[in-house]
Amino acid sequence: MGDPKAFLYIPRQEAGYRPIRERIMDYSQVEQTLNTRDRKLQASRCMDCGVPFCHWACPLGNKQPEWQDALYKGKWKEAYEILVSTCDFPEFTGRICPALCEKSCVLKLSCEEPVTCRENEVAIIEAAFREGYIETVVPERNGKKVAVIGAGPAGLAAANQLNRKGYSVTVFDKAEAPGGLLRYGIPNFKLEKSLIDRRIQLLAAEGIGFRMNTEVDLNKLPEGFDAYCLCAGAETPRDLPIEGRELKGIHFALELLAQQNRVIEGQTFPKDQLISAKGKKVLVIGGGDTGSDCIGTSVRHGATSITQIEIMPQPPADHNPDTPWPQWPVVLKTTSSHEEGCTRRWSLASTRFLGKNGKVTGVEVEEVEWLPATDGGRMTMQPTGKKEIIQADLVLLAMGFLKPELPQLPEHVFAAGDLVLGPSLVVKAMAAGRQAAADIDRFLSC
Repeated sequence: MGDPKAFLYIPRQEAGYRPIRERIMDYSQVEQTLNTRDRKLQASRCMDCGVPFCHWACPLGNKQPEWQDALYKGKWKEAYEILVSTCDFPEFTGRICPALCEKSCVLKLSCEEPVTCRENEVAIIEAAFREGYIETVVPERNGKKVAVIGAGPAGLAAANQLNRKGYSVTVFDKAEAPGGLLRYGIPNFKLEKSLIDRRIQLLAAEGIGFRMNTEVDLNKLPEGFDAYCLCAGAETPRDLPIEGRELKGIHFALELLAQQNRVIEGQTFPKDQLISAKGKKVLVIGGGDTGSDCIGTSVRHGATSITQIEIMPQPPADHNPDTPWPQWPVVLKTTSSHEEGCTRRWSLASTRFLGKNGKVTGVEVEEVEWLPATDGGRMTMQPTGKKEIIQADLVLLAMGFLKPELPQLPEHVFAAGDLVLGPSLVVKAMAAGRQAAADIDRFLSC
């Protein structure tokens, strides 16, 4: 490393967010950037730790120490080349990945100040686009064709890898534009869609074909291909089938998020189909990132109040002794959306929806206790009988998605991403897409 002791005197510095009063007035990205000097200083904090747990923790196997060192030395092109050797789309992961690498950084484990891997990653890829390091390359074709079903993170990664190996790749998707969850699930204030368009234009220029607005039956795949890669995702949201579920004003989270992203792109919807939080009391059921996205979107709509409830207990703010490394640290996460204004509550189970004239007016919730398992297994939930009503005229269900049931596949049909993993992370979907591409190449090369 260029300066193996820099972490001793250079503290972690994050770029931070735009001021709240400013950012809630638009849907532009909330995250800011550091200047070049500060970014290089942050890269210098990557220490000569001997065993790079960051590399081990990253599903893509990113070589963080190597590209951090190149960045620190001002070798931006070299940093870019190292980064894209393992990651197809750093402009996405650098913005929305929960940074498993940082959770395993030695500086995180020792003093809660990990290297800013995620922010450094996006700085490198943006410099590459800005400085012209990224060139369009059309590979020589090998005469074989592969169909990729699904234009989300897994499908795009698989298509990119297969195209580079010389296969003629066609990506099918039922939506009107590629991106999957990136485009229709993640709000613009976290990931501007122009970034997706920029990448898709590059993929298309390199020879990948896109057939949008095309629904594909996974049991009746399009003809004319030597192999198939199924990357249709996990699309069935977890429901809450309690009394009053039929009331108007109760929606799945992605109904709101996908519609809002389409509205920003200029699409219009009939008034009776438009989901708006303006002037409403919003209740978000589910404490994860999707619930957080609903909060940020509702704030921008002009909701009068927003409450987020979670059935699990509130985790500690920093270190959680119940989830020691190398487990994923279950700790309190406060997002930019939480900062913008909401009430957060834990250990609440929803028991029934209340309504008037066919519209939801509130949710009855019951406080629950979580008891540690005597055999060392999972905690058990116990109702306390303490019930109350939370008023709401818009309820958003953000409780995750169900893992799809995948049938037995023929030998020339492969699958990747959330279709196989169940609901997971974008970075894991991309890693699975890369692995599927390698498997397809191995199969077709025999």
